[in-house]
Amino acid sequence: MMAFMRAAFYTQTGPARDVLKVGEIDTPAPGKGEILVRVHASGINPSDTKKRIGAPGRVMAEDRIIPHCDGAGVIEAVGAGVDPARAGNRVWLFNAQHRRPDGTAAEYIALPDEFAAPLPENVPFEAGACLGVPALTAYYAVAAGRHNNEDWVLVLGGAGSVGHYAVQMAKLKGANVIATISSQDKAEHARAAGATHTVNYREEDVVARVLEITGGAGVDRLIDVDANANAEHWAKLIRAEGTAVDYGSAKLTAEIPIRDMRQKNITLKLINVYGIPSVIREQALKDIEAWLGKDRLSHTISATYNLEDIAAAHEAVEKGSHLGNIILTIP
Repeated sequence: MMAFMRAAFYTQTGPARDVLKVGEIDTPAPGKGEILVRVHASGINPSDTKKRIGAPGRVMAEDRIIPHCDGAGVIEAVGAGVDPARAGNRVWLFNAQHRRPDGTAAEYIALPDEFAAPLPENVPFEAGACLGVPALTAYYAVAAGRHNNEDWVLVLGGAGSVGHYAVQMAKLKGANVIATISSQDKAEHARAAGATHTVNYREEDVVARVLEITGGAGVDRLIDVDANANAEHWAKLIRAEGTAVDYGSAKLTAEIPIRDMRQKNITLKLINVYGIPSVIREQALKDIEAWLGKDRLSHTISATYNLEDIAAAHEAVEKGSHLGNIILTIP
């Protein structure tokens, strides 16, 4: 193991090209309960770019930040209290930079053992780096508080990184899935993931179309990427005793039709991927490992960048026009 490693980092928030640097820093050592992972791929999420730019509610917690919560690689060494047999295992990583200064945009990362899940041999590192935030958010949205009689799941933004996994997971759990999309390419993408129906929200009346598909009843579960844009329609889209799950919003506040939702006894679940209850996360990791091993999950990589080109990768994520994940490769 080298004394120094290549890593991307920033010491102040701001535009990608102004603050992101790549250079040599000390290679970390695993502490108690930690593992040291040789990172081969690092996934970039919108939350990573928002931290770097200094969006509202996000401040520099340390003097230097190595970005990115998601990644994949091989366990190089283990700290005290970790099973030595873990060394040499392929893993995908999550929560790597949550409330910690050092993320996956580096050759090595030391992090708690619980934040590394088995990555089967049949899954490339680049695909493993797509999981983390998108897959765990999708799992929580599909599974949390799920009713046994759910037949219809509506995924708003079904071609996005989270939406794509949500469509697949809802289908794997036996639901009929409707996905909203904004283009023919995205419709094909969502249908390939398992969507039974797609609705183009730019060309169709989403409420009318969903009610038509469900025989006027509405869906059992709605999964939303943007409460601020869509909450006004929730009560019309969801059946009585159904569930609305929201994992994002373009703004910090949203108007919710409380009266209409109350009259239908609709449950509202607001979720945060970093706060998934341990019992749900443990089941998620088991299910995801099983699905990965059987090639039941597909992963969409829009583009890969070298570590040295991290600024361009961040700009691509901020632009938001890509279909799939943006990945850094770290040879």
